[in-house]
Amino acid sequence: MKAILWYNNRDIRLAELPLRQPGPKEILVKVISCGLCGSDVVEWYRLPRAPFVPGHEIGAEVVEVGQEISRFKPGNRVFLAPKVPCGHCYYCLHGHHPQCSQVKERLPGGLAEFILVPEVIVEGGTYLLPDNVTFDESTFIEPLACVIRSQRLAGIEKGQTVLILGGGVSGLLQLQLAKNKECRVAITDVVEKKLLLAKEMGADLALLATDNVLEKMLLFFGKKADIVVLCTSSLEAIDQAWACLDKGGTIVFFAVPGPEKKVNFPINAFWTQEIKIITSYYCGPADIEEAIRLISERKIEVNRLISHRLPLEETARGYQLILAGEALKVIIKPSLTATRT
Repeated sequence: MKAILWYNNRDIRLAELPLRQPGPKEILVKVISCGLCGSDVVEWYRLPRAPFVPGHEIGAEVVEVGQEISRFKPGNRVFLAPKVPCGHCYYCLHGHHPQCSQVKERLPGGLAEFILVPEVIVEGGTYLLPDNVTFDESTFIEPLACVIRSQRLAGIEKGQTVLILGGGVSGLLQLQLAKNKECRVAITDVVEKKLLLAKEMGADLALLATDNVLEKMLLFFGKKADIVVLCTSSLEAIDQAWACLDKGGTIVFFAVPGPEKKVNFPINAFWTQEIKIITSYYCGPADIEEAIRLISERKIEVNRLISHRLPLEETARGYQLILAGEALKVIIKPSLTATRT
């Protein structure tokens, strides 16, 4: 089968890889759609595993099932989670599913014509898609699930003022979910086109990141933000987050700068103002189920976030479009050429 091997953002190769038949508790799926995530282009995060087949936002069709599989059959449309927590370790029992200490196997990357799904993900990470959710829409299930978890951890609720720094896919999903909770939402970005889309998706205030965001928030809302969600790794945005957060508020690091960059916390001011700083990484099974429901019920609009659909052979171009800031969501379509050999 054809697959992408990622060495770094400038060395992305189309390769021919072997494909075996599924074992008794495995399934073979054909990848129909695979989204490129913003984290896919973050080299400091990905390089330790290189070279590897990337892609973790996957919508697929079951092709073949192992002899002990009864829950799935050829032709089923499925979403595949990248990894599955055990559900019974200390971390899972305390709500930290992304930090599960028992995860030993991950889903092979989705930038390939086919995936042989391992037993643990067949059992706990393979979800039948509702009839009204397309393969392209299913690539948003995992990123939306991550957004759902971050807002739950932050305690976002009706009537709060939320500031989202970064108007990419994550920021626009954060925006829609916060508006569903009847929050007042401001969002910033450096690209005006993203801000126009944010306004169409319900943002109360959409500002260029270079504007005086604090001043305009105070004029519009009459107060600072109760919650600030960082969907960008910009150090300037982090400084902006400190300035725009109200007393008793919460900052959510949904994106982080590289490990070589130092972040200065105004800890003395935060001490007197009772500020909370939290992080949110990945999601849990309940978040995935909620994301599927929200997309199926059309509570979250995802199709307008798709800017490019490309065949597997043009994956490198998709990476460059993201790096250049010329794309919102890029979806790779391996099935356009998929043939089993």
